[in-house]
Amino acid sequence: MTEQRLSDGTVCRVFAADGGVDGGADGEKATIVLIHGLGLNQAMWRHQLEALAVNFRVVTYDLYGHGQSIAPPETPDLSLFARQFATVVTELGLGSVIVAGFSLGGMIARRIAMDYPERVAAVAILHSPHARTEDERAAIQKRVHQAALDGPGATVDAALERWFTAPFRIANPEVMGLVRDWVMANDRAIYPGIYQVLVDGVDELVAPHPPISCPALVMTGDEDFGNNPAMSASIAAEIAGSELVVLKGLRHMAMLEAPEIFNDHLIKFCDRVCR
Repeated sequence: MTEQRLSDGTVCRVFAADGGVDGGADGEKATIVLIHGLGLNQAMWRHQLEALAVNFRVVTYDLYGHGQSIAPPETPDLSLFARQFATVVTELGLGSVIVAGFSLGGMIARRIAMDYPERVAAVAILHSPHARTEDERAAIQKRVHQAALDGPGATVDAALERWFTAPFRIANPEVMGLVRDWVMANDRAIYPGIYQVLVDGVDELVAPHPPISCPALVMTGDEDFGNNPAMSASIAAEIAGSELVVLKGLRHMAMLEAPEIFNDHLIKFCDRVCR
């Protein structure tokens, strides 16, 4: 693993093992770029790295305002985060890559596929929202206001309940503590502004224009109530030839709760698009 701070203040890491899938004429591995969700950081992919690095070069990075990266250099929106991705792949000397984004990261991945299609060989949209009802939008907007008033701690307990099944939460207090620490580490002055992107950014992704034309995997859990199967089905319906996967008995953070199941679907998709 190598870690770099890029010219724009982004901190990224590159992982690879011996061997791998041929990524092109130069014989290098195909690359998958993983984009984390709101309030988290690149460490959330801890159970994916080893599995993916067997056959792929894996790149992770902290979004602006998260982890070790700098604060957003301007008012955050999906286009800003898409430009951050462009900086990452350019400064690492990467060509066309597989982009996999979780939650807010899945929204950013769609914006990237629309704005930088030449950079995207395939996209995996993981546990990510789509068009909301008025009640759904009001509920998430309320959480943004709570975070603005009282900081990330105002919403973290309810988030853990939404993100993990009850048996997993009870059996894995250390994981709950780790995720809680990630969320609580966010700057309370910055966090609500990025949270607002999760609310407002969905509208620009509905019926995407230009359309997303690369191979796509759309995946969520059947108990991921904020990023539900109906939303994922709608995302998939708007991307020609996309694959829809609904994970049974899992909530938002399936990559931490059931990494073997999550990884199996993601790796099979990546293998297929690299053939």
